[in-house]
Amino acid sequence: MDFDWSEDQLARRTEAVALAENIMRGDDLAARDREGTFLREGWDKFAEAGILGLSVPEEFGGTETDLLTSMLVMEGIGYGCEDNGLTFALNTQLWTVQLPIVRFGTDEQKTRYLPRLSSGNWIGCHALTETNSGSDAFSLEMTAERDDEGYRLNGVKRFVTLGPLADLALVFASTNPSAGKWGISAFLIEKDTPGFRVGAPDDKMGLRTAPFGQLFFEDCVVSEGQRLGPEGAGVSMSTESLEIERCCILASQLGAMERQLARAIDEARTRQQFGQPIGKFQSISNRIADMKLRLETARLMMYKVAWLKVEGRPAMLEAALLKLYLSESFVESGLDAIRVHGGRGYLSEAGVERDLRDAIGGVLYAGTSDIQRNIVSRLLGL
Repeated sequence: MDFDWSEDQLARRTEAVALAENIMRGDDLAARDREGTFLREGWDKFAEAGILGLSVPEEFGGTETDLLTSMLVMEGIGYGCEDNGLTFALNTQLWTVQLPIVRFGTDEQKTRYLPRLSSGNWIGCHALTETNSGSDAFSLEMTAERDDEGYRLNGVKRFVTLGPLADLALVFASTNPSAGKWGISAFLIEKDTPGFRVGAPDDKMGLRTAPFGQLFFEDCVVSEGQRLGPEGAGVSMSTESLEIERCCILASQLGAMERQLARAIDEARTRQQFGQPIGKFQSISNRIADMKLRLETARLMMYKVAWLKVEGRPAMLEAALLKLYLSESFVESGLDAIRVHGGRGYLSEAGVERDLRDAIGGVLYAGTSDIQRNIVSRLLGL
């Protein structure tokens, strides 16, 4: 592995930090977090700067960028943007909606959807999870039955990030239930399609500024041209994007952890107790040392996964370890940050506790920590 980043790559990260900080300047994030309000203006500004085009070729309106550089950019955005919900939403569309269209879409699908998504004019969502299909991700009850017009979809999707706002949904359904997970196919469904209905946003603990919700399909008829990839390719398609998604979504979490650390160090240097900065007390300095250790360890693991993907090598084990370690580290560092800030860190007005609430979602989405441990154990031959 080569850890010598080019000047251009480092400059892209620095620019991403500045962009995110500028977008957030003057924003009342605390109020939006309480109300669960999505920052559409910020979304549009990120799109104008080319961030939503990172996964899209230039011929379809994007700013296609290699994975390692994209990862650095998303890390910078995670550092500069305190709205973890917004960075989560950006990554969700980039890697779980746009990237599958780039990899598996027809020219017609790419031409119709990618310019609208990468420009920010359309919002896309990835709909896989169901009430009885979470950790067992491909035990889908939603069906897509062939008929004279194409496919007739019936079922309900849950916990869909950006679902309440989406103009386009990438939906997974079973076209051949007898084939199990190998009978799952993917469809691109526009919001005004008859039989497709969106539920109200869910009220949740964290990531409140990224709307989640349910999608309902009742005899929703779509043409064969709206199927993404061949029948039965849903599992392969989802797995293909998952490892890349983890690199970049977790890169934004890594940036947030670095921001946490910087704030904790500043607090430890400036707050006085018993006649000296609290950082002089070993209980405080040790917590900050632990935050730094988690940050640097997670960074090395993430860079390794990205490097393996760029090299075209398998990274299932490394990606599972990364998802497990970084997501749980973000939670632990969130707790440490609150302890360093003391009572003020417990108050919503300081913004410190929000990172912890947002971090907890990371041990659940894109494969729970328990599932990651199962994957690691299986790949080790247990």
